[in-house]
Amino acid sequence: MRITDAATAFLEAARLEFGYSDHTIRSYRRDLLGLSDFATEQGVTEVEGIDLELLRSWLWERQQQGLAASTIARNVATVKSFGSWLEARSVLPGNPASRLRTPRVPKPLPRVLSQEQMSRVLERAAARAADGAPEHLRDHAVLELLYSSALRVSELTSLPVSGFNRRDLTVRVTGKGDKERVVPLGAPAARALERYLMGGREALLARREDAAASPAAGQAAGSAPNRRARRVAVQPSELFIGNRNGTPLNASSVYRLVSRELEQEPGGGPSGPHTLRHTAATHLLDGGADLRVVQEMLGHSSLSSTQVYTHVSMERLAATYRQAHPRA
Repeated sequence: MRITDAATAFLEAARLEFGYSDHTIRSYRRDLLGLSDFATEQGVTEVEGIDLELLRSWLWERQQQGLAASTIARNVATVKSFGSWLEARSVLPGNPASRLRTPRVPKPLPRVLSQEQMSRVLERAAARAADGAPEHLRDHAVLELLYSSALRVSELTSLPVSGFNRRDLTVRVTGKGDKERVVPLGAPAARALERYLMGGREALLARREDAAASPAAGQAAGSAPNRRARRVAVQPSELFIGNRNGTPLNASSVYRLVSRELEQEPGGGPSGPHTLRHTAATHLLDGGADLRVVQEMLGHSSLSSTQVYTHVSMERLAATYRQAHPRA
């Protein structure tokens, strides 16, 4: 079997059978394309030619290119998963990547906003939403929900209207590996969602109807533009709607929104939606929440993934101590 054909089949299995996220699949595809190109340069085009020596040579070349340890670690994880899949399907008698060692990757503490900073971010969003503009109502609800429920951006953009439970103040989200979980949300976030649903979502969806009523929709029945217009007229189930043509809000738009807000707050580091997830988790622990409860809320399969926030909390405690204690 050719390496390219095997990689294509593996990526399809990762998407359909394993339920990996689109982000993970894109990373796998990029890594396997790089491996395939390198193997071809070495005269290897069939998976049977992939061995430990070839993989080590590929990784060594990537290190010589100056790639970060985190990138090399991801490369190792990719070929290990690929090798396991080949072994499980008896394409290879064993996993050629099983003896690869993953480089140690330093784990910098995530950026976390203070409670005062988060209050300013949400107050600015609420002030804009006071004008009733549908985009402002939506953006306020997005920011409130990201912080209130510590959601991943993919969980937020795929959240259906039916996932919001007004009575219990919860949202039902689909996380990594298509695992569902129910997450609580605070009263301010619930109020922002209610205002968005009452005065924002329908206005944004109306743009979808306008697109369906455009000249393209008036083409002769059965024509390609007319079929496209009928598809546009079908309303999406997603809770959050984007600015154009009433289509679902995408991750890139959420990144731009959050980045724009966090640019106004002092402090370096990442400024995407995950910063609000880090901030929410840290504030929960600062407030005395149990680590296991935070793990469940975040949807972490391993407690070690959640424990990084305890280090953040200790860093904040130490910084406060050094600043405030007279004998620090």
